[in-house]
Amino acid sequence: MRARGHYRLFLLSVLAAMLVALLPLPTALLAFKPMLLGLVLVYFALEAPEVAGLGHAFIFGLIADLLYGGIFGEHALRMVILVYLALRFRFRLRFFPVAQQSAAIFALLVNDRVLDLWIRMFGGAGWPPIAFWLSPVVGAAIWPWLFLLLDGLRLKRRQSERP
Repeated sequence: MRARGHYRLFLLSVLAAMLVALLPLPTALLAFKPMLLGLVLVYFALEAPEVAGLGHAFIFGLIADLLYGGIFGEHALRMVILVYLALRFRFRLRFFPVAQQSAAIFALLVNDRVLDLWIRMFGGAGWPPIAFWLSPVVGAAIWPWLFLLLDGLRLKRRQSERP
Protein backbone atom coordinates (compact mmCIF):
# COMPACT_ATOMS: atom_id res chain seq x y z
CA MET A 1 0.00 0.00 0.00
CA ARG A 2 2.81 2.39 0.89
CA ALA A 3 4.57 1.80 -2.45
CA ARG A 4 1.37 2.78 -4.29
CA GLY A 5 1.37 6.18 -2.60
CA HIS A 6 5.03 6.66 -3.39
CA TYR A 7 4.36 5.63 -6.97
CA ARG A 8 1.71 8.32 -7.40
CA LEU A 9 4.07 10.93 -5.99
CA PHE A 10 6.82 9.58 -8.24
CA LEU A 11 4.66 9.88 -11.37
CA LEU A 12 3.46 13.36 -10.45
CA SER A 13 7.01 14.50 -9.73
CA VAL A 14 8.33 13.13 -13.02
CA LEU A 15 5.44 14.73 -14.91
CA ALA A 16 6.08 18.07 -13.20
CA ALA A 17 9.82 17.84 -13.98
CA MET A 18 9.10 17.18 -17.65
CA LEU A 19 6.61 20.03 -17.85
CA VAL A 20 8.99 22.47 -16.17
CA ALA A 21 11.70 21.45 -18.63
CA LEU A 22 9.37 22.33 -21.50
CA LEU A 23 8.91 25.91 -20.26
CA PRO A 24 10.53 28.37 -22.64
CA LEU A 25 13.47 30.37 -21.34
CA PRO A 26 15.42 33.22 -22.89
CA THR A 27 18.44 32.02 -24.82
CA ALA A 28 20.81 33.56 -22.28
CA LEU A 29 19.29 31.44 -19.48
CA LEU A 30 19.12 28.08 -21.29
CA ALA A 31 22.54 27.06 -19.97
CA PHE A 32 21.25 27.42 -16.40
CA LYS A 33 18.38 24.95 -16.92
CA PRO A 34 19.08 21.90 -14.74
CA MET A 35 18.13 18.35 -15.69
CA LEU A 36 15.11 18.19 -13.37
CA LEU A 37 14.04 14.79 -14.66
CA GLY A 38 17.40 13.36 -13.67
CA LEU A 39 17.24 14.98 -10.24
CA VAL A 40 13.76 13.60 -9.56
CA LEU A 41 14.79 10.13 -10.73
CA VAL A 42 17.89 10.25 -8.52
CA TYR A 43 15.83 11.35 -5.51
CA PHE A 44 13.43 8.44 -5.87
CA ALA A 45 16.26 6.01 -6.61
CA LEU A 46 17.82 7.05 -3.31
CA GLU A 47 14.71 7.28 -1.13
CA ALA A 48 12.17 4.92 -2.73
CA PRO A 49 14.01 2.51 -5.05
CA GLU A 50 10.96 0.24 -5.20
CA VAL A 51 9.25 2.78 -7.48
CA ALA A 52 12.21 4.23 -9.40
CA GLY A 53 14.31 1.61 -11.09
CA LEU A 54 16.22 1.31 -14.32
CA GLY A 55 13.10 0.43 -16.28
CA HIS A 56 11.36 3.62 -15.24
CA ALA A 57 14.50 5.61 -16.03
CA PHE A 58 14.55 4.11 -19.51
CA ILE A 59 10.85 4.71 -20.18
CA PHE A 60 10.89 8.28 -18.91
CA GLY A 61 14.13 8.89 -20.81
CA LEU A 62 12.41 7.81 -24.02
CA ILE A 63 9.48 10.10 -23.25
CA ALA A 64 11.96 12.92 -22.63
CA ASP A 65 13.56 12.17 -26.01
CA LEU A 66 10.17 12.56 -27.66
CA LEU A 67 9.36 15.75 -25.76
CA TYR A 68 12.70 17.54 -26.05
CA GLY A 69 13.80 16.32 -29.47
CA GLY A 70 17.29 15.23 -30.38
CA ILE A 71 18.63 11.74 -30.88
CA PHE A 72 16.09 9.08 -29.93
CA GLY A 73 17.45 7.14 -26.97
CA GLU A 74 19.90 9.81 -25.81
CA HIS A 75 17.99 10.79 -22.67
CA ALA A 76 17.06 7.16 -22.07
CA LEU A 77 20.72 6.14 -22.00
CA ARG A 78 21.69 9.08 -19.82
CA MET A 79 18.84 8.52 -17.33
CA VAL A 80 19.55 4.80 -17.06
CA ILE A 81 23.22 5.46 -16.30
CA LEU A 82 22.34 8.23 -13.84
CA VAL A 83 19.84 6.04 -11.95
CA TYR A 84 22.20 3.06 -12.06
CA LEU A 85 24.95 5.08 -10.39
CA ALA A 86 22.50 6.45 -7.82
CA LEU A 87 21.27 2.93 -7.02
CA ARG A 88 24.81 1.55 -6.94
CA PHE A 89 25.91 4.09 -4.32
CA ARG A 90 22.51 4.43 -2.66
CA PHE A 91 23.49 3.22 0.79
CA ARG A 92 26.40 5.64 0.96
CA LEU A 93 24.59 8.65 -0.49
CA ARG A 94 21.48 8.33 1.67
CA PHE A 95 23.36 8.93 4.89
CA PHE A 96 25.36 11.93 3.72
CA PRO A 97 24.21 15.32 4.96
CA VAL A 98 22.37 17.24 2.25
CA ALA A 99 25.42 19.42 1.49
CA GLN A 100 27.57 16.35 0.82
CA GLN A 101 24.74 14.81 -1.18
CA SER A 102 24.76 17.96 -3.26
CA ALA A 103 28.45 17.43 -4.04
CA ALA A 104 27.73 13.83 -5.03
CA ILE A 105 24.82 14.99 -7.20
CA PHE A 106 27.20 17.45 -8.84
CA ALA A 107 29.52 14.55 -9.71
CA LEU A 108 26.59 12.54 -11.12
CA LEU A 109 25.44 15.51 -13.20
CA VAL A 110 28.95 16.15 -14.51
CA ASN A 111 29.06 12.49 -15.53
CA ASP A 112 25.74 13.05 -17.31
CA ARG A 113 27.24 16.04 -19.12
CA VAL A 114 30.24 13.98 -20.21
CA LEU A 115 27.87 11.35 -21.64
CA ASP A 116 25.94 14.10 -23.41
CA LEU A 117 29.21 15.46 -24.80
CA TRP A 118 30.21 12.01 -26.11
CA ILE A 119 26.85 11.55 -27.78
CA ARG A 120 27.12 14.99 -29.39
CA MET A 121 30.68 14.38 -30.56
CA PHE A 122 29.80 10.99 -32.05
CA GLY A 123 26.88 12.71 -33.78
CA GLY A 124 29.24 15.14 -35.47
CA ALA A 125 28.49 18.23 -33.40
CA GLY A 126 31.26 20.61 -32.47
CA TRP A 127 32.64 21.34 -29.03
CA PRO A 128 29.95 23.00 -26.90
CA PRO A 129 30.45 26.40 -25.29
CA ILE A 130 31.64 26.71 -21.70
CA ALA A 131 28.05 27.42 -20.61
CA PHE A 132 27.30 23.75 -21.39
CA TRP A 133 28.91 22.88 -18.03
CA LEU A 134 26.72 25.25 -15.94
CA SER A 135 23.77 22.88 -15.68
CA PRO A 136 25.46 20.53 -13.14
CA VAL A 137 26.32 23.53 -10.96
CA VAL A 138 22.69 24.68 -10.98
CA GLY A 139 21.46 21.12 -10.39
CA ALA A 140 23.75 20.72 -7.38
CA ALA A 141 22.61 24.11 -6.06
CA ILE A 142 18.91 23.25 -6.23
CA TRP A 143 19.37 19.67 -4.97
CA PRO A 144 18.90 20.56 -1.26
CA TRP A 145 15.67 22.42 -2.01
CA LEU A 146 14.34 19.69 -4.28
CA PHE A 147 15.32 17.03 -1.75
CA LEU A 148 13.51 18.84 1.07
CA LEU A 149 10.42 19.43 -1.07
CA LEU A 150 10.11 15.83 -2.26
CA ASP A 151 11.03 14.43 1.15
CA GLY A 152 8.38 16.56 2.81
CA LEU A 153 5.74 15.46 0.30
CA ARG A 154 6.75 11.81 0.64
CA LEU A 155 6.68 11.89 4.45
CA LYS A 156 3.41 13.83 4.50
CA ARG A 157 1.84 11.21 2.24
CA ARG A 158 3.20 8.43 4.47
CA GLN A 159 1.69 10.05 7.59
CA SER A 160 -1.69 10.53 5.91
CA GLU A 161 -1.78 6.80 5.00
CA ARG A 162 -1.35 5.67 8.61
CA PRO A 163 -4.51 4.39 10.30
